Parts: sequence; structure tokens; C-alpha cells
Amino acid sequence: MVRTGILNPQINFLLSRVRHTNTLLITDRGFPYWPRIEMVDLSLVDDIPRVLDVLRAIRLNFTIGQVTMADEFRSNNSPAVVNEFAQALSGLEIHYETHVGFKKRVPDVIGIIRTGDTIQYANMILESS
Repeated sequence: MVRTGILNPQINFLLSRVRHTNTLLITDRGFPYWPRIEMVDLSLVDDIPRVLDVLRAIRLNFTIGQVTMADEFRSNNSPAVVNEFAQALSGLEIHYETHVGFKKRVPDVIGIIRTGDTIQYANMILESS
């Protein structure tokens, strides 16, 4: 029985399949469904869990080389929210691109973890290093 770290078996299985330069997507509650991509849906109610909750849990045993987010994240959220994300992503290379460009990367991800986050454009693609 797993007693520490990520307890969810689907997330553990998904993380164990991500290799060097493969990508993983953590989404907010409103991100579209992609039928051909494995999705672990953790959404419970609004903001439980949040994208940053999942990110913080994953960072404990998953090596992230870079992060891609939609540029609209910065323009549609308060400085406090943007700062909270910047702190959680501290030490990581962050790339921003249009939301349309971001969605074009989705078909290449190994899997998706959906949260209950209500923060606009909180989605992030994590590239394993």
C-alpha cells in the first residue's frame, strides 16, 4: 500500500509512462475533453483540487524541464494569482503562447489531469526533462 506521495493509482501510472521530453497536461475544469488522450479527472467541486495542488504534488517526484502556459493567463488574472503561479513554478523555464497555439500542443501529450480549478487559463503543459 502506498503511504506517502501521490496516492492516486491512475496518476502514478500516468507519471510512470512519461519519459524524457514527453509532456503532461494539467487543466482547469473547463478545458475541452480530448477523446483519444488518457484523462485522469480529479475535479470534485469548484477549485478542489486546483492546478497548483496537482503541480505541487507532482513536483515531489517528477522532473519538469519546462512549462508551457497560455499567454492569456497573465492578462486575464490578477497579479496575485499570476504571482502565486510564478512562485509554484519557481526554478522552471516557463514559455507562454496564445491559447490557440497551446491547444495545438495537446494531441502530443501523454495524458491529462483535470482539476476543479476555476482560474482562467490555468492550464499548463509540463515537459519532462
